[in-house]
Amino acid sequence: MPKWIARPELEARLRNALRLAPIVTLLGPRQCGKTTLANHIVESIQSRYFDLENPADEARLAEPMTALERLQGLVIIDEVQRAPALFPVLRVLADRSRQTARFLLLGSASPELVRASSESLAGRVAFVDMGGFGLREVGATAMRRLWLRGGFPRSFLARGEAESGAWRRDFIRTFLERDLRSFGIDISARALRRLWTMLAHYHGQVWNASEIGRSLGEAHTTIRRHADVLVGALVVRELQPWFENVGKREIKSPKLYVRDTGILHSLLGAESFEALESHPKLGASWEGFVIEQVLNVVGTRDAYFWGTQSGRNSICS
Repeated sequence: MPKWIARPELEARLRNALRLAPIVTLLGPRQCGKTTLANHIVESIQSRYFDLENPADEARLAEPMTALERLQGLVIIDEVQRAPALFPVLRVLADRSRQTARFLLLGSASPELVRASSESLAGRVAFVDMGGFGLREVGATAMRRLWLRGGFPRSFLARGEAESGAWRRDFIRTFLERDLRSFGIDISARALRRLWTMLAHYHGQVWNASEIGRSLGEAHTTIRRHADVLVGALVVRELQPWFENVGKREIKSPKLYVRDTGILHSLLGAESFEALESHPKLGASWEGFVIEQVLNVVGTRDAYFWGTQSGRNSICS
């Protein structure tokens, strides 16, 4: 497999957003390739790059107005959720009568988790959603690999199944023990891992926080809050029900999916096709994979499902 895979449809959406809005936020989970895509975008244009995980860049942006107001071209700020104090400054810069710069923000958390971005930049920012590789990008011949390993580049492009599985297990551990703290989330990594694993076993099902809370010995409010963190960090998808008040038998509770099937399979302990094919979540895994491929093509986070108590279901976006 190549070391880099072109993502032309995603790139086109990003370029179009940059033409239309003074600030664009590229949203996706950690390690999904946001920085690689941004670097590809700026190869032929004037740009300046800040990485808020780099202490030197973090220090430069300690006085954001001084650092940013004179810049021209495209300004990229990576891991922007680490510095929510930047958003009011970006609002001021976006409202200048003479635009000398546009801003591309790379974020690993939804605007709901980093609430300041949606409040400060309302009407000034366009959002582009990004996940791992999609089937259109890797090709139909790689479908089984994509389903098993998931779309994270380093997992999908690994030299073998063992290397891919090891990367995913390291990702889960690092995400829980380090990355969440960069969002200002102070939750026990052990407690969150237990919940994430439990949600993997509920993957594709209508979920009930009280039921999971009883299994884990936690209050349903705690389970709901912790699940919201995983949804906000873009590693779990909550699919809301679509319903009208025309019948009592429509499902009115959300479904949960682990967004990346490779991560799902690691949480389930099914990292080979032999293990997956005999696992009770095989069908649900395939369902989640198809949903993510559809949303990848459509380029939206907004999707709903409709279902009845008798088991009829459909998905719409």
